Amino acid sequence: MTNRSTVGPLAAALADPTKRRWIAWGALAIVFLLVNLHRLSTAVLSEELTAEFTLTAAQLGALHASFFVVYAAVQVPTGVLVDRVGPRTVGAGGAVLLSLGAVGFALGDGYLPALVARGVIGLGSGVIFVAILRFCANWYRTDEFATMTGLTGAFAGLGAILATTPLAVAVGLIGWRTAVLALAAAGFLAGVAAYVLVRNSPSDAGLDPIANVPEQPAVSLRETGAHLRELARDPAQWLLSVVFFAANGTLLTLIGLWGVPYLVVVYDLEVATASTYTLLGAVGMLFGGPTIGWLSDRFETRYLPMAAGIGVFGLAHAIIALTGRPPLAVVAAVYAISGFLIGSGLLTLTVVKERYPAGASGVATATVNAAGFVGASLLPWAMGRALDAYRTGERVGGTVAYTEFGYRVAFGITATTLGVAFCCTLLLWALDRRDRGSRDA
Repeated sequence: MTNRSTVGPLAAALADPTKRRWIAWGALAIVFLLVNLHRLSTAVLSEELTAEFTLTAAQLGALHASFFVVYAAVQVPTGVLVDRVGPRTVGAGGAVLLSLGAVGFALGDGYLPALVARGVIGLGSGVIFVAILRFCANWYRTDEFATMTGLTGAFAGLGAILATTPLAVAVGLIGWRTAVLALAAAGFLAGVAAYVLVRNSPSDAGLDPIANVPEQPAVSLRETGAHLRELARDPAQWLLSVVFFAANGTLLTLIGLWGVPYLVVVYDLEVATASTYTLLGAVGMLFGGPTIGWLSDRFETRYLPMAAGIGVFGLAHAIIALTGRPPLAVVAAVYAISGFLIGSGLLTLTVVKERYPAGASGVATATVNAAGFVGASLLPWAMGRALDAYRTGERVGGTVAYTEFGYRVAFGITATTLGVAFCCTLLLWALDRRDRGSRDA
């Protein structure tokens, strides 16, 4: 006989679509947490990887970026796939694939195997966020979407938190290979949970529709092709992509790679101590996405918080670029601000979703999301090249040492990129005001 005291509440929650969606979203969000742990782990592992594989800054940047190159490349195909197959299979399959890549990374015996394995991690990870966004489009109202995007970003922040001091402590206790294998095991379990709990829509779960959630129609390949052509011709899509390229690329480069070596070399901090500063950025991610997303939904405005956030983001990085070695309290503030204001960048995904039909939500958000990970691929490499141009030939704690001026140039790259993105937000805002005026005329 079934134990109702144990199974009853869960069964009741699964039978209620407004509760079922939170359980299913939570399963996918845990997978996304692991995605962020993997993609940001290079900062903490940089010393071990540099020493074990004898890497230059450019090679370390390439190893870090290999995840993001593949991640970016699969975004649009994932959007097409998730619009046709649904988030359940895509999300669960991605969890299994990224975990297989983690096993290969942990067991690799050289730079090339590690490069390939990290690419496989990127391949599996690359489908998760788009799958979650499509799930939210199927289960949540349009006026909840920015909030849900922000909450999903909060799980990215939680993964980023775990990728800083907690990961550094774990690596110190059990070694980096064992730590990565543990993440792989967690990924396999999370993938199984996602497959068991997630359904593509309320009707797919045998439940009643949720009030005011738009119907998500089946999409043919011909319709998908038409949406892709429209996206390619849409100036707003390109502007939104530049904004997310800058915001996401800068944050993931700071927290995921160069934020820790900068503090180790310029301020002579231990890796574990330096990782507490990137932890501040991760905490900012935890709160920034939900807060900015909720405010955007609450006050029904997208462009004001986007423009203001990206502008402040750029100014924060300009401080380090101009001064090189500001007080550590200022560095802490820059890292925290960077994490918090990623919420402004995430609004680009809400804006592009709202510009296109419900059946195109996967491919539309995937297109802009891809740009964010092109940024996360190119900015680490560009900063690494700048740093290699100003290396000293010495090592600090196993990490190649660069001049303070080299780091000023590196942060100048991110500040300039964010400055361009800020100009794009202003242009987007102006285009939106023009379009609204034309509709009202």
